[in-house]
Amino acid sequence: MKITAAMVKELRERTGSGMMECKKALVEAGGDLETAIEQMRKSGLAKADKKSERTAAEGCICIKVSDDGKRAAMVEVNSETDFVARGDDFMQFAEAVTAQLLDSGPDALDDILQMLLPGGQCVDVVRRALIAKLGENINVRRAQCMTSVDGLITGYLHGGRIGVLVEMTGGDGEVGKDIAMHIAATSPICVEEKEVPQDMLDKERAIFSAQAEASGKPANIIEKMIEGRMKKFLGEITLVGQSFIKDPDMKVAGFLKDKGARVVRFTRFEVGEGIEKAEENFAEEVMAQVHGA
Repeated sequence: MKITAAMVKELRERTGSGMMECKKALVEAGGDLETAIEQMRKSGLAKADKKSERTAAEGCICIKVSDDGKRAAMVEVNSETDFVARGDDFMQFAEAVTAQLLDSGPDALDDILQMLLPGGQCVDVVRRALIAKLGENINVRRAQCMTSVDGLITGYLHGGRIGVLVEMTGGDGEVGKDIAMHIAATSPICVEEKEVPQDMLDKERAIFSAQAEASGKPANIIEKMIEGRMKKFLGEITLVGQSFIKDPDMKVAGFLKDKGARVVRFTRFEVGEGIEKAEENFAEEVMAQVHGA
């Protein structure tokens, strides 16, 4: 059967694949469009499985907040390169996952991957098809849903790479935005001192103790040095203990008090944080290609 330009065009529109790949698939399928689509899907999913082990540390953060500020969802979707992360296909996928998460709200990542998107396919199937189309490993890495009964949830997105959700009681949307921006900039680990993990406190105290004892000062002075350093440390890592970025002369605790607000909880995502990236030597890579030519 003769493969026409119109047939190739239709297959491209339905699969999003390249012209030559579509023509080859049609030839192999004897011109049967549906068979060509099925074979391309199978081939694409196989390619996606092969790419699944490659490091994906770029990507974006997406946030959706309900109109009443009572529900919110935040998702990190990763790709291998920033170039792919800025593409329309990638962004549309990330936005669709986040919007569906806002409506469905599963907690476990496995459940998120099985959510049905508007087209009727689950997240994981669409993800793998996108890998085949874009040629990079793509992961839905993590997500956070928030629901508030008595408070207000505010979302803040900085450059698509840092996202923050904040639940507050009291205050308003502007206060929430200011706090979310502050969290994006300073990355506190929790709201207040009582939430700091005990193992973190023990580790820091041990470090400060060793440093203070090395000074050779009397025991009573050493204890005061340790307590002073612990107080400074807690001020740096807790939200309410930090200096407010919009007014460094004021602590966040003071800003919240002035606004009649209290932060219940927050979540901060940054693209790729915690993912170990492979260190590549560009010169060595070029030389390897030269010698291999």
